[in-house]
Amino acid sequence: MAKDFNLSSLLVFDGAIGTMLQNNGMEPGELPESYNILKPEVMEKIHKEYIEAGSDIITTNTFGANSYKLQPFGYKVEDVVRSAVETAKRVAGDCLVALGIGPIGQLMEPYGTLSFQEAYSLFAQQVKVGSEAGADMILIETMSDLLEAKAAVLAAKENSNLPVICSMTFQEDGRTLTGTDRMTMVNVLEGLGVDALGINCSLGPKEVDQLMGDILKYATVPIILQPNAGMPKMVDGETVFDITPMEFAEAMGKMAKKGVNILGGCCGTTPEYIKALTQVVEGSKPFKRNPEKITAVSSFSKTVVLGRDITIIGERINPTGKKKLKEALIKGDMDYILKEAMEQKNAGAKILDVNVGLPEIDEKEIMVKVVKELQSIIDVPLQIDSTRGDVIEAAVRIYNGKPMINSVNGKMESMETIFPIAKKYGAVVIALTLDENGIPSTAEERLKVAEKILSYGKKYGVDKKDIIVDCLVLTASAQQQEVKETIKAIKLVKEKLGVKTTLGVSNVSFGLPQREMLNRTFLAAALSAGLDAPIVDPLKEEMKETVDTFHVLWGHDKNAEVYIHHYSQQEKKQEKGREPVERELKGLVIDGMKETAEEKTRQLLREISGLEIVNNHLIPALDVVGNKYEKGEIFLPQLIQSAETVKKAFEVIKHHIVTEDLTEESTKPHKILLATVKGDVHDIGKNIVKILLENYGFDVIDMGKDVGIDEIVKKVMEENIHLIGLSALMTTTVKNMEETIKVLKEKHPSCKVMVGGAVLTKETTKRIGADYYAKDAREGVKIAQKAFQGSSN
Repeated sequence: MAKDFNLSSLLVFDGAIGTMLQNNGMEPGELPESYNILKPEVMEKIHKEYIEAGSDIITTNTFGANSYKLQPFGYKVEDVVRSAVETAKRVAGDCLVALGIGPIGQLMEPYGTLSFQEAYSLFAQQVKVGSEAGADMILIETMSDLLEAKAAVLAAKENSNLPVICSMTFQEDGRTLTGTDRMTMVNVLEGLGVDALGINCSLGPKEVDQLMGDILKYATVPIILQPNAGMPKMVDGETVFDITPMEFAEAMGKMAKKGVNILGGCCGTTPEYIKALTQVVEGSKPFKRNPEKITAVSSFSKTVVLGRDITIIGERINPTGKKKLKEALIKGDMDYILKEAMEQKNAGAKILDVNVGLPEIDEKEIMVKVVKELQSIIDVPLQIDSTRGDVIEAAVRIYNGKPMINSVNGKMESMETIFPIAKKYGAVVIALTLDENGIPSTAEERLKVAEKILSYGKKYGVDKKDIIVDCLVLTASAQQQEVKETIKAIKLVKEKLGVKTTLGVSNVSFGLPQREMLNRTFLAAALSAGLDAPIVDPLKEEMKETVDTFHVLWGHDKNAEVYIHHYSQQEKKQEKGREPVERELKGLVIDGMKETAEEKTRQLLREISGLEIVNNHLIPALDVVGNKYEKGEIFLPQLIQSAETVKKAFEVIKHHIVTEDLTEESTKPHKILLATVKGDVHDIGKNIVKILLENYGFDVIDMGKDVGIDEIVKKVMEENIHLIGLSALMTTTVKNMEETIKVLKEKHPSCKVMVGGAVLTKETTKRIGADYYAKDAREGVKIAQKAFQGSSN
């Protein structure tokens, strides 16, 4: 039976497993998890050393024990995980045993081939075996993809009753590889019900200290911190880290005083580091934080906090009364829906309502598809809108972030259906003030329904901060008196319940002429009563103007800076004609509109050559996207989506032209070889680089992962390749990278080598003999362009 996870005092985890395995003779290329089967005595020794150093919790050697990583080596998940847990339990004594679970090592859809369900199944397999074998808790660590973290958390919670800790790995810019910021991580993981959350790996304690602000400010659960032993460097051909055990411990001690409850180490840390850490924090009690409670929804990269200003929810993705959208849904025209989303975002919508309810389609299937597609191109959170509980659950399950649900109401059937979904997936939910008796006619009665919904929500574990009340708008044409009651109800709900509010504003004008005039007047009244999140058409300029002016008059827009900037610019604008197709194609690439970009490319081919399209439109568009990525305006998912859009355009060009200039010898693409070096099975970063390079017109030969020196050299010589890209994520395989470079330079002196990976730095690059360091995929493209500048095949 699992032991209790008690946080009455600070808890200390162990340090790195991989580092200790290296210290105990593990050779580059060996599978760390194999030691659970082949050399359990080595793992017992490592666990004992950490326990003697003062660890309260030891972690099983199962970081990569999923079938995707184990299968090529001939091991079964059941055998490896069970042996790992049993080995740790044999020596644990009073220590707790955490089942360690790391990322799978594949890109998830829509950017890769790994589906959410496949990821869930892989994690669930580990969880079931580890739980049955006697693990006391589950540690999900080193996650860089928020959706993968979500799959792991759900697998842990649905297949065990153990406490779940989840930590993600961040870059120095404060975001994960896929663009998630710390506030978003907290908002999403807390919603999923983790018992603790935080940061591990990638950075040392001094660097991580700069990233802890939002986590300490918003996390209401315990915080875990497991940084590396500083930053990696190469000394005498070996990877070492740059801070001492005492420097590590002192830095961690400062973090404990700020409110970190669970402390440990990652890459480079050893029992010496943990011993120093336990000495520094011995006798310390957890610092009591006072986190800020917020009502917030999140996409994978952006969190929208309601109540700080007016949050516009875009209503246009709803087929009711929209003939073109209805046709698009029936035909499966995703680009029309994506265009609607992009236009609403650009017009100022902070959240988008998504309703695909039509009798002619499979609502659940289409809702899931639309949510996935929307999240591939926009970063605003989504509001999942359906009358069916199964549709809502299917969508929020695969949603990458913390969604909003539209809606629950005061009927028992509705609350019993929706609240368990909201609780399980950590969603914010809109509460309609109606029940079995319909919509109450008075504000006081609507308040009572709202109180009832909040009370039942509490029973299901849904905090009132995650419930947004909709006091319901009735039509002025038929229920004129009730319009005033809605405004009154907003005031009552805000005063009595202290929750956020929303309204579907345009309902008020139904059946009347000059609807926009009524809508904006009613919106102004509702805003002054305390409306936080109007559901409107953001493309209606009158509605946006009302919100903008309200921000000025109520002091949200300090010194009217936003208002002045926007409307002074608007006065200068002149009506423009329709943009040419060429300009549209560039915009489609930037927005990631794949299907429409194909059609625009076909149109362009009637006017100009394929080579002109590539050089004058597609590549410049990718450059714009790349610059946005470098500035932090977009993130990896949008970068990949734009690259995939270019790929679609390329396919049209290649199909259309057989003998054009693109196929001539002088313009054949330059070849680049990519490989993850021997002993390293991580290839996400390499795969991202491949996508971008191919869409910039390079011919990429991808040799995959765990590739031997002889294989790489042979292929380079056969193909006469002049630029090679090598990847390594593990400290244990940097040596293999160095040896590969050495042999390449001996056999093919004219070749250039670029390297990348989480354990590499510019300094390491020089020491191992590489020519270029690619900190990310965009940098890899720049290096390739520079390497082949002025050359021809």
